[in-house]
Amino acid sequence: MTDTTTRTALITGASRGLGLALARGLAEDGWTLIIDARGEESLETARAELAELTDVTAITGNVMDPGHRADLARTAADAGGLDALVNNASVLGPSPQPSLLDYPLGILEQIYRTNVFAPLALVQAVRDELKPGARVVNVTSDAAVEPYEGWGGYGSSKAALEQLSNILAAENPGWRVYWVDPGDMRTRMQQEAFPDEDISDRPLPEESVPGFVDLLAGDLPAGRYAARDLALSKTE
Repeated sequence: MTDTTTRTALITGASRGLGLALARGLAEDGWTLIIDARGEESLETARAELAELTDVTAITGNVMDPGHRADLARTAADAGGLDALVNNASVLGPSPQPSLLDYPLGILEQIYRTNVFAPLALVQAVRDELKPGARVVNVTSDAAVEPYEGWGGYGSSKAALEQLSNILAAENPGWRVYWVDPGDMRTRMQQEAFPDEDISDRPLPEESVPGFVDLLAGDLPAGRYAARDLALSKTE
């Protein structure tokens, strides 16, 4: 990481699930945080919790909105720049998920706008605030590489995000660009993906956080990683 006393991270979709779990992990490690989410009430609840641990700024908005991205960039500049950007915000699509032959194309377009275009647009918006050696983390999924029936919308959007990340890394060697699969998690999105199933056997998002922290604070090369595999490799 850059040689500064205080490290600053911007995490999108940080009011619940993996985003909030990661924000907690970084807050406990002394990071300054900028967080966003679409829901004002849930984001304020997250901000109040995190503020007990670190300096945190919460900005309500949708990452697809250029004005909101500009607000995030201004906040990053006011904070003295970013050591890490975590593009975590995403949408699943219809629940239950339809097959590709029945997929509403208008909804598929919105999924791509949220899961592919918005992360790149945010990187573009904060490019001047990313410090040398900054980490750019795009949260992906095994659905990006596995042919799961019913996951053609979400999975293909994450596949596009992975290749976008791969090229972003090649074009910007001064940053560390990671695309990270957190694994199955017990989250609201996971429940929406399997509306009729009991998902209580899935790991909590907190179990994926150590792998993300290793990437944000360590010196691993740019590339694709499975967060929980990183955590397991440290215990072997």
